[in-house]
Amino acid sequence: LRPRREMRGPLGLFFRGFNRVFERVMGGYLNGSRFLIRKAAFAILLLLGAAAVSGLLGIRLPGGFVPEEDQGYIFVNVQLPMAASLDRTAAVNDKLDAIFKTQPGIKYYTGVAGFSLLSLVTTTYNSFYFITLDDWDARHKHGLTANVIIRQLNQKLAGVAEAQVFAFSPPAIPGIGTSGGVTFILEDRSGKDPAFLAENTENFLAAARKRPEFARLFTTLLPSVPQFFADVDRDKVLKQGINLSSVYQALQAFLGGAFVNYFNQYGRVWQVYVQAEGEFRTHADNVGRFYVRNAAGQPVPLSTLVRMREVNGPEFTTRFNEYRAAQINGLLAPGFSTRQGMQALEEVFAQTMSRDMGFDYSGMSFQEQVASQGVPASAVIGFSVLVVFLLMAALYESWTLPFAVLLATPIAMFGALGALWLRGFELDVFSQIGMLMVIGLAAKNAILIVEFAKVAYEGGMSLFDAALEGVRVRRRALFMTSFAFILGCVPLWTAAGAGAVGRQVLGTVVIGGMLTDTLIASLFISVSFYVSERFRRASPRVTARAVSAPAAISGGAGDEPPAGGSRP
Repeated sequence: LRPRREMRGPLGLFFRGFNRVFERVMGGYLNGSRFLIRKAAFAILLLLGAAAVSGLLGIRLPGGFVPEEDQGYIFVNVQLPMAASLDRTAAVNDKLDAIFKTQPGIKYYTGVAGFSLLSLVTTTYNSFYFITLDDWDARHKHGLTANVIIRQLNQKLAGVAEAQVFAFSPPAIPGIGTSGGVTFILEDRSGKDPAFLAENTENFLAAARKRPEFARLFTTLLPSVPQFFADVDRDKVLKQGINLSSVYQALQAFLGGAFVNYFNQYGRVWQVYVQAEGEFRTHADNVGRFYVRNAAGQPVPLSTLVRMREVNGPEFTTRFNEYRAAQINGLLAPGFSTRQGMQALEEVFAQTMSRDMGFDYSGMSFQEQVASQGVPASAVIGFSVLVVFLLMAALYESWTLPFAVLLATPIAMFGALGALWLRGFELDVFSQIGMLMVIGLAAKNAILIVEFAKVAYEGGMSLFDAALEGVRVRRRALFMTSFAFILGCVPLWTAAGAGAVGRQVLGTVVIGGMLTDTLIASLFISVSFYVSERFRRASPRVTARAVSAPAAISGGAGDEPPAGGSRP
């Protein structure tokens, strides 16, 4: 090959300086590996300590499922006093509109009076807002993330005295549930009346609101709403020869509404309902304005057959798994995960509820509960390590040499979990995927050194020198490829926009694990190779093979006959 000429100029000066500094650093790594090989027992203890610390970090990190992202929109729920009129709800909405217009980061909003997204029930004293936020680029300059806007809005909405108003985030996966946080279902499994469920729900919320895991807890249960009860005097109805069903139909049609039929117009299907005008059904006394006919065909006012009286009762009844239930939504305080929130509610349930009560989860919380009851993350990580071990055993045809590849993995896991802890992230699905990547990448880095050390050892070098030879030959390639990968993952670390949290978690795990694997674990790879080969040589099954000299060949092309024989 043509000899390379030395690069000149500023670029050549930079490369020569870089190589000098890099060689000094690599020389320090080589000296460190030499020291750790001589103190192999101490090095193994350090590896065991890293594994123990990694396990403790994994236990201390808050668990989660899917992180809540800034999806570009938020929800607002409005709850007025029980049985408040729709006019009062509309007046509160006008007040809220003025607040939303002055809130930075809101692009536009849509309000629905008379509907609650949390309970999916139509009432006159509920309202719901769908708020669309500004584009990412416009909000990112001012640090207006969805969580920041929710906090600012809730501070302003706390001053609305006419209703309970709060903003909350949508579910992490759209379509699974109606809100973020925790969705807890409190069930009455004894089959008692609604008052029993309402009393237990009140006691449960009073205890749960004392927990620091939640910023807000609320329920969709409306157990005591002012209502009118139509008490039909059946005996009087039958004495006058009136059909009982006609009385109920008249009450429904005039005071509520009755479906008649469909008709087609303008290419659409329309529904026909019959109902009294609003001015004739605003008071309970108006029931006397409605009539039914008796057996003689004479009109009879409903006021003579029906007595209207005021009662209190539930607005609606929620059934979950066939039990009467109360839905409880919990918005988490900063620094707490959904797993911690679920554990807190379960602890409160165990402390306050009787055996007649039960609980379940809905929405994203149900998905997280099902995932937690399946194969745990520790089993998945352990199985991935086992697969790597078996592949290495097949590659090297040895049961001990794969330990040289895997013994440095706990240090990489320590870096991954430590980075999660420092940035305050949860141990969720994205972090588990990142840890599986770190295990594979750490094994790849170890293979680069172990392969060359194995070749050098089989070539006649001593075990000590062969372990250092692998570090000396492959240390530059290991550092260059690892840092190229780490720099390529920096955009994940600093991600912004839609799905930013998931990318940040993944980038944090991978960068933290690869940094510790490259800077620290690479010192221990030669030690693990040295120790594994020492154990392999000490194994009673490993015996030296005697190399026999090749047997002499009789005959040949020479003139002399072979000893003790004659030429044919």
